[in-house]
Amino acid sequence: MVAFLALFGGLSIHQAAATSLFTFLFTGLLATWLYQRRRSIDWDIAVPVCAGAVLGYFGAGAAALVAPRLLSIIIALIIVAAGLYVLVPLKITARHRDGRGGSGEQILLSVVGGVSGFGSGFSGAGGPLFSVPIMVILGYAPLAAVATSQVLQIIAATSGSIGNLGHGFIDFRVAALVTVFELAGLVIGVRLAHVASALVLRRLAGALCVISGGLLLWRSL
Repeated sequence: MVAFLALFGGLSIHQAAATSLFTFLFTGLLATWLYQRRRSIDWDIAVPVCAGAVLGYFGAGAAALVAPRLLSIIIALIIVAAGLYVLVPLKITARHRDGRGGSGEQILLSVVGGVSGFGSGFSGAGGPLFSVPIMVILGYAPLAAVATSQVLQIIAATSGSIGNLGHGFIDFRVAALVTVFELAGLVIGVRLAHVASALVLRRLAGALCVISGGLLLWRSL
């Protein structure tokens, strides 16, 4: 979303990131409800992750200090890297984690939330872009990682948007229009994910990230 708003929405990179992040508050709310209906959210995992996600506020503040061209390059690289991870996921043999490993694991989950929240606030990308690969690499079940990331979006988007409000970066007109289509796409996507090939969906998502991030990088260099 950040890349498309910057490339085709007529927004500066700071506006694109802030506006994109703001819309993820609403997709996070809807997605959390949809996943909770299926009892897919493990709150023992989600709570500490969300506690760390408040660092989205500081991520947004840090992004405001970065020059537009450099910020565009950084965000483009993050998007491309995410696409490559989706296309060619790392094969990890770490032990299975379930969030019940004591205080040490709770701290680890809080760190994951902090990194994801800061990255989300900084780049305007959704928290799942950071939290899902990190959690899977650490050994959490993919479903638990994806479900937790939906709740994370709410906290990261809220805290990051509070920071962006002070800089006037959010374009609420664009955000309202984008949010309508995002929510419709989310509902369709949840249904599609249960009937379409997971491999095809993964390849499409990865290719989209690589292409959009690559275009943004090309324009920024």
